[in-house]
Amino acid sequence: MKPLVFDDLVIGQEVHTFVRGPITTSHLMRWSAAIENWHRIHYDHPFATGHDKLPGLLVNGTWKQHFLVQMMRELLGPTGWLWKIDFSFRKMDVAGSTLTAWAKVTDLQVRDGFGYVTCEIGIRNQDGQESTPGSATGVVALKGGKPVPYPFVPPHD
Repeated sequence: MKPLVFDDLVIGQEVHTFVRGPITTSHLMRWSAAIENWHRIHYDHPFATGHDKLPGLLVNGTWKQHFLVQMMRELLGPTGWLWKIDFSFRKMDVAGSTLTAWAKVTDLQVRDGFGYVTCEIGIRNQDGQESTPGSATGVVALKGGKPVPYPFVPPHD
């Protein structure tokens, strides 16, 4: 992916998609083990569907959170800074799904010599159903401008 150039962005532009899947039971089990979340709805199909009456094994909310952050970090590139992110879990995603994280530019501002890119973000399944809508703001350098410092100290809003 080419580095994000603030000066080339347009409000309404879909700027990035990031696809993962199909999500398997193995993926869910490994994620659950990594974060030590042993709730059976993520790896025990008979329990999830029989006891909890769910449509299948659920994709972890923390995995979806990570997926959105990863998508934004890839979009902003190694010199950008993810400043804000907000999302909500509206629908369940289940094992077997192919999920797409996406971002669309909703606001562009130049402040203190940096470009602030605000995006509508979300996760859709293979049927186009949105499960995790949200928004995110990143900070990137302007064309020919100074680099975003690390760590980035955001302005007071």
